Order: sequence, then C-alpha cells, then structure tokens
Amino acid sequence: MGIATSSQNFALSCRLYPSKSCSFRPAAESGPDGSAGEQSLYWGTRSDLPYREGAFPMAQNVKTTAVGNARWKRLIPVAIVVYIISFMDRTNIGFALNGLHQDLGIDAAQQGLAAGIFFIGYLVLQIPGGYLAEHWSAKKFVGIMVLIWGVLAVLSGFIQDFTQLLVVRFFLGVAEAGIWPAILVLISHWFPTAERARAYAFWMMNIAIASIITAPLSGWILSFSDWRWLFIIEGIFPFVIAAPLWWALIADHPREAAWCSVQEREYIERGLAADAKAHPQQEKLGLRHVMSNTVVWRLTLVYFLIQIGFYGINIWLPHVIKTITSGSSVEVGLITAIPYVLAMVGLWYNAKAADRSGRYSTHVLLSMAVGAVALVVSVATGDNAPFLAVTLISIAVAGALAYDGPFWASASRAMPVAVAGTAMGLINAVGNLGGFVGPYVGGFLQDATHGSFLATSIFLAGCLLAAGLVMLTLRRSGDRPLSVNRSQGARSGGPEAQTTRQKTS
Repeated sequence: MGIATSSQNFALSCRLYPSKSCSFRPAAESGPDGSAGEQSLYWGTRSDLPYREGAFPMAQNVKTTAVGNARWKRLIPVAIVVYIISFMDRTNIGFALNGLHQDLGIDAAQQGLAAGIFFIGYLVLQIPGGYLAEHWSAKKFVGIMVLIWGVLAVLSGFIQDFTQLLVVRFFLGVAEAGIWPAILVLISHWFPTAERARAYAFWMMNIAIASIITAPLSGWILSFSDWRWLFIIEGIFPFVIAAPLWWALIADHPREAAWCSVQEREYIERGLAADAKAHPQQEKLGLRHVMSNTVVWRLTLVYFLIQIGFYGINIWLPHVIKTITSGSSVEVGLITAIPYVLAMVGLWYNAKAADRSGRYSTHVLLSMAVGAVALVVSVATGDNAPFLAVTLISIAVAGALAYDGPFWASASRAMPVAVAGTAMGLINAVGNLGGFVGPYVGGFLQDATHGSFLATSIFLAGCLLAAGLVMLTLRRSGDRPLSVNRSQGARSGGPEAQTTRQKTS
C-alpha cells in the first residue's frame, strides 16, 4: 500500500504545519446508537507559524438521516473481546504474586520486576506492529499474534524458577506488543475524526472490562487451585474465544466488510477522505519526522507517566485490597472488580464531554488530578475505614483510566497523517515502559518501608499529576477548537460567509 493511499485510509487530523485548508464533513457524526449527529462545515487558516491555532468555526448544523451503526456493534465489540483476553496476562499476575512468593521465594521488588518485564518485551513490536497494520493488514497481524501469545500464556504455568518466569513474561510482552497500535490503526480506518474519541473510549473500556472479569475469575480459580492453573486456564482463552472471533468478524476497511451497509460505508469513506484532503502535504513526511517531532515526544512522556501510575495501581491493587479487607481470594477478586466498573463510566463520560468541548488536554488533566488525589487519600485511610478506602481507590482507578479517549483523540490531531501509525507505535512502546517502572518501583518502595503502600501511592500519584500538567502543553496542537469570531471568516470571504447565506436562504 502506497503512502498516498494509506494517508487517505489512516486519516488522522493533524495541525502541525502551516497551510490554508477547507474541509467539509459531508455526512453526520454517527454514534453507537446509529443516529446521525450534525453536519458541519469547518474553515481553517494556517498561513502563520506551526502550532498556532487557526480559525475553525462551526458554520452550520443540519440534521441528516441515520448512517448505520454496524461498525459500533460489530467491529468495536470484537476488538474489545480480543484485548480483554490480552489484558488478562497483565492483571492475573497480581493475583499470582503471593503464590510466586511462596513457591519461588521472590520478594516484593522481584515480584514487581516479574510483572513489569512484560513491558520491556512490549517495546519490540510496537512500531513494527503499527506499520504492518497500516501497510499490510491489521486483521492478519493481530490474528497471528493472538495465537502466539496464547502459547506463551499457557507456558507461564509451567515455569520452575524466577529466571524462567522473567523469560516467559518478556516474550509474552513481545507477542502482545503490536496489538494495541494495530487496533488503533484499524479504528482509524473505520471512524472519522469527529467521532474517534468516542470510538477510542468505547474500545478502551476493554481495560476496565478485562479487570472486572479477570479479578473475580482469578480469585475463583485460586480458590480451588494455584497460580500455575491460573495461567494455564486463562492462557487457553486466546484459542477458544479471541482467535475465532477475530478471524470471522474483523475487516481492515469498510469496503471489505459484507456486514457494512452501502450507506454507512459511503459515510465513513467520505469522512476519512475529507479528513485526509485537509492535509495533503503531510504525505511527504517520514520516520525521521516522528523521531524529531517534539509533539510526539511530549505525548510519549505523558503516556509514560500515566502508565507508571496506572500499572502501579493495577498490579498491586489485589494486594492493597487484601490488606484493607483481609478477605479470601474470592472476596478480594470481587472487590477488586469494583473500581473498574466505575472506570467504565468515567471513560465514556469523559470522552463524550471531551468530544463536545474539544478540550482534550484539559479532560486528561482533570482525570489525572482526580486519580492522584483519590489514590493517596485511599491509602492513608487504609483499614481504619475499609468502605471509604475501597470507594476512594475505585475513584482513583477511574481517574487513572478516564484519560484514554481524550488522550488518543488529541494524539490523532497532533500527529502527521502519513506517519501517525508509526507515531502511535512509538508512543505506546516507549510510554508503556511506565508499566515496568510502576510495579517495580512500587515493590521496591514497599520493601524499603517495611510493607507500607503509602510511599508507593505518593509516587504513583505524583506521576499521574505530572502527566496531566505536561498534557496541557499540547493544547494548541491537540485540542479541537469549536468556535471563534465568525466575523473573521465573513470578512475573509470564507465558508463562514457562505454559511450565513445558507442559513438565511
């Protein structure tokens, strides 16, 4: 697939370079209910310096007919199921830590290393995964990697020492590495930019759903077996659930999906074409631009800090819940699922509000601030008030996850169209190293403070808050302006003036 073709298909809005552009979204925004939203005409002037805000007034709103919702009902749910099963390998080890400590004799820092080394392996196929998904096939790439990670997940149940655990966890990270950027690319082939934050948030609910399912399931498995059977049983799921669904129902593009109606296909293709047409000059950019682009590296820093905070909470959450409640494995599993139920609500409504306001960076900061404050207060409350502590840590998890939709929507606007797949791979690869740092430093701090989680919570909260503050530096390139002074457009003879005439005609 040539770069020009991939630019049309991978039509992520970018605002990095000066140009004058006019983009018309010829069909309505469509949500999961299949109803059409509002037709919009946007006009932008970018004749000044890079990163300066142009004028993008919403010129008119015209109700249009429904365009269909097959992509919401078929594509997104299957992607969610596949990634839920993938994410189990990151969550279930939190339940296996006590057994690993007893059988292998590893301390808290080593437990954190075993959990976090997954993300070192995760570096390997991030950029290649995004590239292959864009230039070859997201369906084929993910379908193959599902089978490979299933083999490694089962092997986790047969390790005999700490070294073998580290090796298997490392290669498990390699196998799952490219799936995230590949699915991001797939979503960008199916959703125009105006509805992409909601599409990302809808799909990224997989993280919360995976934890809701994995926590009680893992607790139940441990109630009658051990950590070995935990890894083996959950390692079978890719073969019996993920792979069959993916190969049967996923298509790389609307034109390849028999279940996508002509009306919906035309809506998607017109929207993506309009997104790409606004920035034709981006087609000449290459990998060197990604590596030298400060916006990409700021997004990477934000993602790195968030992953430190989130995975530091996620991996150690069963341990914290056990400490607070002194419950059984089943009870800990059920209680651990509660924070992720709240996280699903936070994910959707934060993304919906961000799509409405266009202030993606601000919504990332708000979610990070809520998560940081709630985490420290929950740990400080501790077992003195278990109900309050569980409530606050649920809010903390919700805050640590609610950033996802606004963050990736902002990233999709801030990155050049032609290299967005590679850039997303870089952000996810380097950023996910935070998944190594969070659990490992968390374990180290617990060893240093004789088992207390307070120092760990302060460290994780600091990372979340720092991520939100760095995100504010991306407002000009990543936020989506919805209104400016209409008179500027009218005086310039742009589409603003045309819209006024349309409204009065």
